Amino acid sequence: MRRQVASSGYRPRPFVKWAGGKRQMLPVVSGGMPESFGRYFEPFLGGGALFFHVAPAGSKGGKNGRDGAPTFHISDLNRELVLAYQMIRDRPEDLLRALHDHEAGYRADPESYYYSVRDGHDPGSAGDIDTASRLIFLNKTCFNGLYRVNSRGKFNVPLGRYANPTIADEQNVLAVSGILNLNNVHVSCEDFGAVARKARRGDFVYFDPPYMPVSRTASFTRYTCGDFGIEDQRRLADLCVTLDEMGCHVLLSNSDSGVISEMFARDAWTVERVSANRCISSDPGRRLGHTELLIRNY
Repeated sequence: MRRQVASSGYRPRPFVKWAGGKRQMLPVVSGGMPESFGRYFEPFLGGGALFFHVAPAGSKGGKNGRDGAPTFHISDLNRELVLAYQMIRDRPEDLLRALHDHEAGYRADPESYYYSVRDGHDPGSAGDIDTASRLIFLNKTCFNGLYRVNSRGKFNVPLGRYANPTIADEQNVLAVSGILNLNNVHVSCEDFGAVARKARRGDFVYFDPPYMPVSRTASFTRYTCGDFGIEDQRRLADLCVTLDEMGCHVLLSNSDSGVISEMFARDAWTVERVSANRCISSDPGRRLGHTELLIRNY
């Protein structure tokens, strides 16, 4: 039986900053959702902005559930990220204690402590709380909250420039834990293709994959040990077609790329260009004035 964690009415928000996160675009993305659906699937969870926007209302029933509250299936292939969700769900107090320890170490000597945590991690021997708290700590203190690993799976982002980052956000961690402990929320670590085995007619599937690069310097696809390349994009497009044929509602976010548009140049799909800002670029002037695609079959 799942434990219930009180959140005092506080609305949860993403506990990590993730490349391509949808917090700034929530009105557009949530406004593009179908008016009603069965279950909710989000296979590229990342920071989970749309999930945290929809789940509190959905957990009480309402227009998004055919038979009361819908079931939420959220997943990602990044094992450490999924572990962080699971530790917030199952052991929020232990996680917060570890984050407070990180906070104290960082306050004492930000640069030295950051690199000792970044470079001293052994995934094979670290415990679950240590691994989850490390990911959150690095995300809160690294450059622009960028998650990136090298070919050996080692996190390699430099220290960011933050005057006073909030590392142990107790209110939000407890609120997130409350949502994740609902009986209709299921978290897993798996490839996006697994949704084809679980979804059925009337379900809603939102895909927010690593984006197709639109330039040589715009590729942030190394969230796991392998890149998310063009063949993965094609595999995702094929899965969207399969889900459409199954009768699922499908919504996909991606970069404003001609290659992606061509993949969905079929009668079943509506391709819409929407305005978006970028949070990762080191040049603030290059974060504005972008467009990306919202693609749906309804």
